[in-house]
Amino acid sequence: MKVVFVIALLAVVGALGSAGFFMLRKRPEGAPPNNQMARALALRVALSVALFLFILFSYWMGWIQPTGIPAGR
Repeated sequence: MKVVFVIALLAVVGALGSAGFFMLRKRPEGAPPNNQMARALALRVALSVALFLFILFSYWMGWIQPTGIPAGR
């Protein structure tokens, strides 16, 4: 399960990096605006929401369990 989460997080970071690349890329003068950056950011948001929902679903199915310091100590 950890591998799935790491791959999804890497995809989110990759989409963010590609949006940064498209933002900083120099376009020729007079070229029409390109919406590749907006698409990459929309993909990042979609991947983040999908990962969050998958984590909630995994917890509900019992595939993952919470760990850490117990509350009240």
